[in-house]
Amino acid sequence: MNFDDLTVVLKVAEFRNITAAATSLDMRAATASAAVKRVEQALGVELFVRSTRRLRLSAAGEKYLPQCRQALALMDEARQNIRFGAETVAGEIRLSVSSDLGRNRVVPWIDELMAAHPGLSLRVQITDSNVDFFRDSVDMVLRYGSPSDANLYGFKICDVPRLLCATPDYLNQQGTPIHPHDLAGHNGLFYQLQDIPYDLWTFERDGEEYRVKMKGNRASNDGDLVRRWCIAGHGMAVKSCLDISDDLLSGRVINVMPDYTPPVSELWLICPTRQSITPAMRLLRDHLKQQCQSLINAMTTRGILPSHD
Repeated sequence: MNFDDLTVVLKVAEFRNITAAATSLDMRAATASAAVKRVEQALGVELFVRSTRRLRLSAAGEKYLPQCRQALALMDEARQNIRFGAETVAGEIRLSVSSDLGRNRVVPWIDELMAAHPGLSLRVQITDSNVDFFRDSVDMVLRYGSPSDANLYGFKICDVPRLLCATPDYLNQQGTPIHPHDLAGHNGLFYQLQDIPYDLWTFERDGEEYRVKMKGNRASNDGDLVRRWCIAGHGMAVKSCLDISDDLLSGRVINVMPDYTPPVSELWLICPTRQSITPAMRLLRDHLKQQCQSLINAMTTRGILPSHD
């Protein structure tokens, strides 16, 4: 078994097809097939279940290949570190991040990292859907909420206030609510997951909870689209302050009913195992913490977020 063979196995797992994997690696299908067989013989197990048209991972493959991928990534990073110098962090960042936060904040922040560390490369998946670490070929996921699977490992980046947001024009036309009970006459803009809209909005004040079943004419599984509807003046939305920070700081939208706050969320950087943590991941973690805190501080200084001093 050698690293080239393991690379072939990972590529076959990605494409679920030996011919497609061989094409992507610029080799013959027979060569790729032989590499897979050598690895399986060395391990003494079959990594794939063969069918006439496609392959799928066996139970052994599902356990082995994620760790194999991590090992190859570490070896590649070690080679890169030697090439660029001991003080330079190198390697590939394979990240999944939600649509709104990813497009508007995180990708530009990673661009800054890559400019400072030329040995870094980026493969990013923008999605609000749940991620399977091996199926989706990612090493880390940036998501709101702590890991739900005890087998996963994660770093908490920060607490994230959530706000009720609307444009000044919308409020001038429809009126500005001062209490959750006033929301009954307003149009809600909803994020939805698995076709279920999040239309039950919760607010807290002085330890008391208020729940409002909202009505609205727009819902989407894309958080960025919900934000765009909000800044276009189509209604009101409950958003993470990070997702909509640029619009808040520019005055395109405002924090409505600031005394009644939706539950605070948490931003986490999640990876499959502790062993999958690399210097590039630690660098990204620290950069995310710094950038998120700076953004929250800016909104607090402007009075958009309350001060907790």
